[in-house]
Amino acid sequence: MPGKFEVPEVEDYPDGWGPSSVPEHLEGMPYAPFVKGDKVGKISDFTQSGFGKFGNNRLQPGQPSLFNFFQEDEDSFHLVDSRPVQRGRGGRRFQQNRFQQRRNETGRRDEHQDRQPRKQQQRRQFNNFRDNQRQITYSSSVDIRPEWAMLDQIQFAALSKLSMPAMEGEEVRSCGSVEYYDKAFDRVTPKNERPLKRTQRVFRSVTTSDDPIIRQLASEDQGRVFVTDTLLTTLMCTTRSVYSWDIVVTRAGDKLFFDKRDGSSLDMLTVAETAPEAVPEEKDNMNGVQQLSLEATAINQSFSQQVLQVGGERLKGKEENPFASSENEQLASVLYRYQKFSIAEDIDLVVRCELDGAISMKGQDQLLSVKALNEFDSKTTGVDWRAKLENQRGAVLATELKNNANKLAKWTAAAVIAGADMIRVGYVSRAHARDNMNHTILGTQGVKPKDFASQINLSMDNCWGIVRALVDMCLKLDEGKYLFVKDPNKQLMRLYTVPDDAFETNYTEEPLPENEEGTEAPEETPKKEDQDDEE
Repeated sequence: MPGKFEVPEVEDYPDGWGPSSVPEHLEGMPYAPFVKGDKVGKISDFTQSGFGKFGNNRLQPGQPSLFNFFQEDEDSFHLVDSRPVQRGRGGRRFQQNRFQQRRNETGRRDEHQDRQPRKQQQRRQFNNFRDNQRQITYSSSVDIRPEWAMLDQIQFAALSKLSMPAMEGEEVRSCGSVEYYDKAFDRVTPKNERPLKRTQRVFRSVTTSDDPIIRQLASEDQGRVFVTDTLLTTLMCTTRSVYSWDIVVTRAGDKLFFDKRDGSSLDMLTVAETAPEAVPEEKDNMNGVQQLSLEATAINQSFSQQVLQVGGERLKGKEENPFASSENEQLASVLYRYQKFSIAEDIDLVVRCELDGAISMKGQDQLLSVKALNEFDSKTTGVDWRAKLENQRGAVLATELKNNANKLAKWTAAAVIAGADMIRVGYVSRAHARDNMNHTILGTQGVKPKDFASQINLSMDNCWGIVRALVDMCLKLDEGKYLFVKDPNKQLMRLYTVPDDAFETNYTEEPLPENEEGTEAPEETPKKEDQDDEE
């Protein structure tokens, strides 16, 4: 016997069209109004990574929507090839479509198709080769031991959304002294360049836990978190970093100490870290990551001392340099300012900041942060400084902002938290593209830290938001030693727990990071007497 057919119930809704009631399984479902002309791309997007679109209304990022789809998917969809038709020899039109490419692959090529399409194909092959060259795999800054337990993995995308109102620091101590800036360097141009002189002064980079001033402040309960400006700005600008780095975190009682590891590269400057053309990681290549870092650090040290009035009047802090081992020692011009920031009601952060010089403006002394950008190969960077610096300095600076976004952001953030009145930037280039030992100063430029931060799209609110989140994370940990490691090839960093004896922190003198042959400096730091003999 055939099955019985039941007529479904039909509801009559005289006041309009559609159902007169909502089924139980659809109760609470949000309603998204739309009109006949709207295009629905996806029923839902659970990733919330796109922008919703209803008519001419666009949703803000992160706003929940029932119908989210990617606008670029619609814009990139075409029924036909709408690209402009290219003309070949004799006025005949040639179009590089799929059918023609298939004919080229099989060797059946039109006799009139010769120069222009062939050049386009060669250009595509070159671009594909260049894209393959950009895929360089970098190594980690530290070897991850198998016994280290990974506690957390932090995505840069999450850090970029953090925010906390920026604050002014309170100076608790000031040590050392700086010389005044020589204004004659303001007149240096590519046509009136000056050779860069290698400084013989001693630079010291003392980690946080070995700083006697910080130890004293910690014993006096002047703060709960202690760090140097190099490490603090590394965390602040972490979302712009490409190369791997690592920072040691020690939880002692209710206090946190951020330290650099022995042999760490955090004191070294990077070159072309964020450039479109990836720099190869080849130790013997003078234009590789390691050699460029050594060269840039030496240039920055020499430039920061050469532009000062050596032997002249000094602007002194309230105390002597805490890292001087003898009175006759030629220490670099540096003023240490220990700034305190209240990042929470019960959390005070103390950071040791460094300033390089001073300048007298209208009878008032202003503190300077002196830094140097360096050009190693105009073909790689894309702009010839000697040809563009004098008349198109904006183009040169824009290129540097693209190629060295992380380095410039860290310099700017360090100047802001130190309370510097000005950043004095120098442009230093190689005397010859194949000579990484001799350099010339092509010009200088002064910028105000806060104005420059706005120019390079550096949000100090986001910087302090990142610091606050990481500090809160570390304060929830048990007493012990931990390690932040930036992944060498991904936009994330990881937090590991490490043994208490994993890294020892003790400071040594930092020699200029390149020897006479321009090769990498040895890992073992020479003594001061040996350094003088080599010079």
